[in-house]
Amino acid sequence: MDELLERVRADYRRVEAGEAYDAARDGTALLVDIRYAALRDRDGLIPGALVVERNELEWRLDPRGSHRVPEATGHDLRVVVICNEGYASSLAAESLHRLGLHRATDLVGGFQAWKAAGLPVTS
Repeated sequence: MDELLERVRADYRRVEAGEAYDAARDGTALLVDIRYAALRDRDGLIPGALVVERNELEWRLDPRGSHRVPEATGHDLRVVVICNEGYASSLAAESLHRLGLHRATDLVGGFQAWKAAGLPVTS
């Protein structure tokens, strides 16, 4: 698994929590929280992040798909995928790359890094 993560992460630049926060705040990135409901209930939410469970991610973010969310405006959309600790999000970002979202990335350390950085979280 470590080798797979290393391979997929070599194809894009991951972002730290502060950079993700700044990009979301200035409107240059869409934060997408793929954590499952129990983790969101336990730890809270990132204000403004789009919640899309992992098993629906590609369906919701495909700009040409019939099940896309309104935020899926095009293949140039910068997406920052957030999981709990930054592992599943790397695989999800790679999947979005295969879908044509070439600016997709993920958050180093996931939600836990966001929270540890003291960035906004709501209940």
